[in-house]
Amino acid sequence: MQQTVRNYGHLVLLTMLTCASPLTARESTQTWPDTLLSRTQALAELQTLNAQLLSHPSATLTLEQWCAAHRLSPQAKIVAHRVHGDDKPLPDGARGLLGIGPNEPVRYRRVALSCGDVVLSDADNWYVPSRLTEDMNHQLDTSDVPFGKVVQPLHFRRQTLSADLLWSPLPEGWDSGSSLPPASAAPLTIPDHVLQHRAVLYTGDNQPFSLVIESYTRHVLTHP
Repeated sequence: MQQTVRNYGHLVLLTMLTCASPLTARESTQTWPDTLLSRTQALAELQTLNAQLLSHPSATLTLEQWCAAHRLSPQAKIVAHRVHGDDKPLPDGARGLLGIGPNEPVRYRRVALSCGDVVLSDADNWYVPSRLTEDMNHQLDTSDVPFGKVVQPLHFRRQTLSADLLWSPLPEGWDSGSSLPPASAAPLTIPDHVLQHRAVLYTGDNQPFSLVIESYTRHVLTHP
């Protein structure tokens, strides 16, 4: 069930109460132990990533900074691996969000954004080619350059429509006295996608040109 990101102050307090030191080297692996400390730190990381994504116009650059800070790859560079197949139809209401008529051409691009061999996000992107330059459209058609880097010359801004946790390590109501999950000997089970953003991108002249849905994978929680 989707849960919105909230109550960061409670999370910080719980982290202070449950740990006096970071995860040990053994715990700081791709497998998180199923403990209250581990769950609290996983939620803190999700909250931090979400806040960074909300405060920057480019998800690509935010992920590069995240990759560098967490040392997920020797080279902190995000590469967009094109996913070819059937185009997804425009979501309901998208033409209104993009300010276009029923006959305006819209292109679809799906990519997996990776840092090294770690896929951090699956992104669906519907964009209006007439609002991009010829060179931008050519790059988007023929290369794996991330969308955010291609359209940087537009000096775009981002309006977030929704930011939802698809998974929370702590149960709903944890900050209001609800029972916390007991520790388990098994590793923490994390689903494929943990966070999702929907946003519209606007040019520097305030013209909408792209609708994106970004689904962030469990690998954003990966520790080397």
